[in-house]
Amino acid sequence: MFDRPAPEEARQLIEAQGLAFEPGYDDLVGVYEEGRLVACGARAGYVLKMVAIEPGHQGGDTLGELVTGLIRSGLAAGQDSLFVFTRPQLARTFEHLNFRLLASHGAAALLEYGPGLAAWLADQAGLVRPGRNGAVVVNGNPFTLGHLHLVETAAREVDRLYLFVVGEDVSVVPFADRLRLAAAATAHLANVTVLGSSRYAVSAGTFPAYFLRRADQVAQAQIQLDLRLFAQHLAPAFQVACRFVGEEPLCPATAAYNRAMAEVLPEYGLGLRELPRLEVGGSPVSAGRVRRLLADCDFGTLGTLVPPATLDYLGSPAGQAVAARIRTQLEGA
Repeated sequence: MFDRPAPEEARQLIEAQGLAFEPGYDDLVGVYEEGRLVACGARAGYVLKMVAIEPGHQGGDTLGELVTGLIRSGLAAGQDSLFVFTRPQLARTFEHLNFRLLASHGAAALLEYGPGLAAWLADQAGLVRPGRNGAVVVNGNPFTLGHLHLVETAAREVDRLYLFVVGEDVSVVPFADRLRLAAAATAHLANVTVLGSSRYAVSAGTFPAYFLRRADQVAQAQIQLDLRLFAQHLAPAFQVACRFVGEEPLCPATAAYNRAMAEVLPEYGLGLRELPRLEVGGSPVSAGRVRRLLADCDFGTLGTLVPPATLDYLGSPAGQAVAARIRTQLEGA
């Protein structure tokens, strides 16, 4: 019987399988046998997670029944494609349920149900230009002169530069604004194409860690899946030969990401150019520095760190709403 279990009931089953219960979800479903919960899973937006099945019911129809219920839940909620992050040894099982493997490495695999990536790449096909192309991936939270320096430098080295703005809407600056500000700041660069990454720059906002035990494993899995998805799918589709990044002297997590790029991208024949960060006032320009100044309403200094379009935005009602969110975060830290 298919039903929706109580959270504590699901927690007991999930933890009995050596997994971790993650409270954030939109739907929780379960499969019962003689009144006993034997399988459960959850959906958070377009991500399926916490899929757990009692050992005696693994290998049969239970997983298919469970996943079918989660797919129906996602489709009813308006999701046309769904992700599942799981252990690589379970990837083939999900492939039998019409999921497509997007990337796999070490302790984690990413699969997708629905048209998703293929449809998104088809929609972007008109943007593809032949030549020696490059890519920059930014969050742009908000877009700074540091971002612009990176893009301008990279654009001089390639025929076409694709500026991917991370599509996950988990930043203080909404995605639509981040995309618009990136486009405005780079409008003078004829060989730069700005586009959103959709859900294909894997973000910490969607990556569930329920099947990994340690924080360092989570971080490494996140990085590896992100890079391999880019190298296996986005780079070939956009004919990208090289990825450009700024040096990272401030953030250990971003520095680790850059180190991983230097290891992973050459596996796929891709180059990596790590460029010196722009400095103003003796310090690297960073979006974090800009956010702190915005929280303090220091528009005099902000004007030295961001392009005109970003400065106008930060002074607008939308920018002041961003400032309020930043101050709330700082107060809660």
